[in-house]
Amino acid sequence: MDTLSRDSNNSGSVLPLVGVIAGGLALVLSIVALVKLSTLQKTVATHEEAISSKIPALEASINAAATKVDTDIKGLRSGIQSALDQVGNEIGTINAKITKIEEAQKARAAGPKGAAAAPTGVLNADGTYSVAPGDTLSKIAKKFATRVDSIEAENPGLDPAKLKVGQKIRIPKK
Repeated sequence: MDTLSRDSNNSGSVLPLVGVIAGGLALVLSIVALVKLSTLQKTVATHEEAISSKIPALEASINAAATKVDTDIKGLRSGIQSALDQVGNEIGTINAKITKIEEAQKARAAGPKGAAAAPTGVLNADGTYSVAPGDTLSKIAKKFATRVDSIEAENPGLDPAKLKVGQKIRIPKK
């Protein structure tokens, strides 16, 4: 036999053997895979039962929490509305008090009820002068032919910078 014939005969006998070994390995691997699959199916079934038994309890817990949240929100809304109502009432009361104070100030500025406001810029019968708008001590002194320091001496504590319309000051006698 020549070399070629021998080589082809030898390689022909090994190849089927390799095919049988590969087939056997594939069979073993498929059996292992089926065993693993079976084990996984059992594990999944066990977990599915455990999860299925917990679902109703979870639903009940979620529903209870949702009910509590709804109740809490209603309580908060009610509390906030009550607080806002109280604030509104207090603001109304304060506005009423402010209005009364403003009216009292206007009435005090107008003088006694029914009495006319005292005239300004004139010498009163009691020797006092009612300060008119725009008056200064120097204008008043000039008007009555006297000096500023004489008016200040006659009115101790008088602040020339704070003269008010209607304020009474004594004019010194000549």
